[in-house]
Amino acid sequence: MFGVIHKIHGAKLSPATQTVMVVAYEKDLNVDLIMCNFAAAEHKSAAWLEVHPFGQVPYLEEDDFKLYESRAISRYLATKYADQGTKLLPDPADLKAMALVDQFISVEMSNFFPSARGITREAIFAPRLGGKTDPVALEKYQSDLKAKLDGFERILAKQNYLGGKEIGLADLYCLALGTRTESAFPDIFNDPAKPNVARWWNAISTRPSWKRVLEETK
Repeated sequence: MFGVIHKIHGAKLSPATQTVMVVAYEKDLNVDLIMCNFAAAEHKSAAWLEVHPFGQVPYLEEDDFKLYESRAISRYLATKYADQGTKLLPDPADLKAMALVDQFISVEMSNFFPSARGITREAIFAPRLGGKTDPVALEKYQSDLKAKLDGFERILAKQNYLGGKEIGLADLYCLALGTRTESAFPDIFNDPAKPNVARWWNAISTRPSWKRVLEETK
């Protein structure tokens, strides 16, 4: 790994923080995870809000440059270190290839993220934070995601990953919420009717970078 330390201000249990971490590890980068003190509401402090106007995690600190939003941070790292580690983006001069990157990032954001986030909220975070799971909402999110995975199956019948032949950012963006979704519904990515989804999920969820993130964020 290169010697530069990338400071990520976030939280171990934050899916967005984990997303940035897995991208950084795919790029062979050194990461210093600086934990936000949620108990003291650090993310709502004046200093934090000066960097992240919405009081959320994570944000990247790189000398005097600060960047928030996990997808923006991930794309920045994948672009800046294009020739290091796993190649996550095509040549920026290839407009059609870049358009496909944007297409599949949009697929993840519109057709995976909402349902997976809902499942994560209802099945994991609500009870952990002292609330209760809404079983009706949880079932709806599960049903919605299963329907969306039909579209994923059609995509993945034609290519190895959302990124195409090789893994890309859109695939990595699915990991944090997908892993929590799988903990709530263990067979959701292993439907015999969707063999390509099962193959894809196994391929991305067993990557060393993701295993490292899970180990470091226990």
